[in-house]
Amino acid sequence: MDKSLRHFYFRGADATALLFSILANLALLAAIVGPAAAFVSTAQAEDQPSRAATAKTPPLNDGLPEPGFQITPDNTAIVVTDPQNDFLSPDGVTWGVVGQSITENGTVQNIGALFKTAEETGMPVFVSPHYYFEHDHKWRFEGTLETLMHKIGMFDRKNALDLNGFEGSGADWLEQYKPHIDNGKTVVTSPHKVYGPDSNDLVLQLRKAGVDKVILAGMSSNLCTESHMRALIENGFEVMVVTDATAGAITEHYDGYAASLTNFRMIASAVDNTENTVTAIKAAYRR
Repeated sequence: MDKSLRHFYFRGADATALLFSILANLALLAAIVGPAAAFVSTAQAEDQPSRAATAKTPPLNDGLPEPGFQITPDNTAIVVTDPQNDFLSPDGVTWGVVGQSITENGTVQNIGALFKTAEETGMPVFVSPHYYFEHDHKWRFEGTLETLMHKIGMFDRKNALDLNGFEGSGADWLEQYKPHIDNGKTVVTSPHKVYGPDSNDLVLQLRKAGVDKVILAGMSSNLCTESHMRALIENGFEVMVVTDATAGAITEHYDGYAASLTNFRMIASAVDNTENTVTAIKAAYRR
């Protein structure tokens, strides 16, 4: 009996020793292979091309998530902010600071391409304009660029019901956009007064039309366009920004477009250029 028990315990001890030996070897193997695998993985990652979003190119392996944006015709619309002369025309009062960005991005042509594609496919379009009436100039306080806009007479109109002098003014649509905006289909909201849609009826109009996805373009990138993006997202809309269908002011010390591009990438569901967006819209309407 004692001999049998000793045999049993010795066998158990051998098995335990064998198990510990296997575990020790596995741990040693992991210690050797793990760093090597990590090195290979890091090296492979470094070999992958990467770039930040630009006006003309979407981001690639930039270290941020890419939620994506799927265009679905029944609930997706284009929203264009401030497609007006004071921003987009060389005769506009802000051309001296926005002209470079507009020209480099091809903003005028790209907003036009979105309007044209929407008309061809039937995608809904909403325009959120910017107007200042005479009583707006009596505000008791203003922010930095509000002060500037009022000082230079930007987007000025007499009042909401008076169109005298409106035709061809800085507050009027860019001439080449008029056929698309005045087509009886495009929804022109009440004007926003500072930057975002908090002071107009854009959100209401989108909700009433069954829209919860927005393709955003227009002017000015770090002011009205970015403010619309933020407000729409806060109101539960899914938003993508067309990065070369907008532009921003560039001064000696500040680059408004560069500032907005970072925020577009970090906040919107997607950013992309006009060419890719037009292709995606047409594909969605062919399905």
